[in-house]
Amino acid sequence: MDESGRDALLLSVGPDLPWLCGYEAMPLERLTMMVLTPESATLVVPRLEAPRVVEHPDLFALRPWSETEDPIGIVAGLVGAGRRVAIGDKTWARFLVELMVAAPELTVSRATEITGPLREVKDAHEIAALQAAGAAVDRIAAELQVGAIPLVGRTEAEVSADLSRRILAEGHHRVNFAIVAAGENAASPHHEPGDRVIAAGEGVLCDFGGTMLDEYGVGYCSDITRCVWTGEPSTEASEVYAILRRAHGAAVRSVAVGASCESIDRAARRVIEEAGLGELFIHRTGHGMGVEEHEDPYIVEGNAAPIRVGHCFSIEPGIYLPERFGFRLEDCVIATVAGADPLTSVEADLVSVTG
Repeated sequence: MDESGRDALLLSVGPDLPWLCGYEAMPLERLTMMVLTPESATLVVPRLEAPRVVEHPDLFALRPWSETEDPIGIVAGLVGAGRRVAIGDKTWARFLVELMVAAPELTVSRATEITGPLREVKDAHEIAALQAAGAAVDRIAAELQVGAIPLVGRTEAEVSADLSRRILAEGHHRVNFAIVAAGENAASPHHEPGDRVIAAGEGVLCDFGGTMLDEYGVGYCSDITRCVWTGEPSTEASEVYAILRRAHGAAVRSVAVGASCESIDRAARRVIEEAGLGELFIHRTGHGMGVEEHEDPYIVEGNAAPIRVGHCFSIEPGIYLPERFGFRLEDCVIATVAGADPLTSVEADLVSVTG
């Protein structure tokens, strides 16, 4: 805060608050906000929510507010004489507007300018939490590949629900997503699973992950994508997937401390472009992961920021043939001095399943 010239950090709903103090605010019309200044840290919380807070009086004070009090006034009072505040990126606009009315002298910036650089470099504890979450979805992907998760004759939605149950059974606190896209639907990267029945002789793309709590109640995310084929894949499908496999491998091998984020994207994209399919790779190569499933650093052209030890991010090139089929291969990795340390290690080839 001192380096960025900010007098107060204001955190409400969103990932910064639980990352900092272990408490996740419910998205209510009643304001919850951590007010952090150089002198103090105070969690302003509705009185009826206060019992949910695990108190750490050595770290922050708890300030419950009753139904007849003005929480915006309480926050403004805690900011005090400070004029430069950074507010959580996901704070409801209504609270920001009310704060600006109550204290029009404030100048406001995004909290991520302060918290982002801190959150994106994971310490040993965070890496262990991410490894545990990654190992859980790795086991589910292995079940998919050996046919333990039936596909043929079930709808995408049914398989998505099956994956979701397994994510929770593996110890996740919640499911973040469970994309299941069959045949032509896999050409849409963020397809919503529906009543499409999976048939024999087609590809099925499964992209899933959740949030697993650590011992402090802070959630860390998992994310993996694997594709299978219900039967023997066509020659064309096998050839396209082989290109994708090489692109994924090239990106993984390019991970090095000091290398730019965009250089990893280029490594994957170059393989696909040289195969004449560059226009079918329609998204970035990866995103950071931690307490959010998508956070800094982003592995995309235009991001020249260097990779640092402790960065966690996905590598997920994709090739999508509209109205025909699509493939994506995703693993999340930790950047180390020796290169990329994958959080998932299940088979990366296009696996044929019979059921």
